Amino acid sequence: MSVAAAGTRRFYDPAIGTWMVKIFPGEFYVTDKADETLVTVLGSCVAACIRDPRLGIGGMNHFMLPQGRTGSWGRDLESARFGNFAMEKLINELMKMGCAREALEIKVFGGGNVTESNISVGTDNAQFALRYLEAERLRCIAQDLGGRFPRRIHYSPATGRVVRRLLGRDASGAIARDELEHAKRLSTRAPAGEIELFNN
Repeated sequence: MSVAAAGTRRFYDPAIGTWMVKIFPGEFYVTDKADETLVTVLGSCVAACIRDPRLGIGGMNHFMLPQGRTGSWGRDLESARFGNFAMEKLINELMKMGCAREALEIKVFGGGNVTESNISVGTDNAQFALRYLEAERLRCIAQDLGGRFPRRIHYSPATGRVVRRLLGRDASGAIARDELEHAKRLSTRAPAGEIELFNN
């Protein structure tokens, strides 16, 4: 069983023998399938990878801003583009699938300041994620936040394994532009080197 935001892409990768699910900004995905790997690319955005290790059920979100200041983005009043809704939606879906809140294992990634700007959106997103987890008394066992480089994240909810790949500075501009373009589309729509990290 899986629960996905609209637009999520799922495809089979024969090279590694697993299903890949791409999570885009403003999306989340929850699964109990052992053969699924969740993938996202993060510039200033943040993704939370959350699972119940007893059940092997988990998911990922991808948010663009800490929280909605006006209560809406476009016509969606509870948009997963914002961290407060993205976290609540992901956790609530996990609990609907039988996960225990007190057992949740959480890892957070992203929040890079990848463009030359006085506005540190990445820092704001990263700080929000940590404040949210602390306020909700949720266990964060690993984090890789901040910095100047974008990241590609591969997450296996069944095992908790995360592979993070830092992307070069030459990718920063393209990723930042993609994030801005995605934000524009969402606002008008109706509702270097690979390392393995945090392997439990």
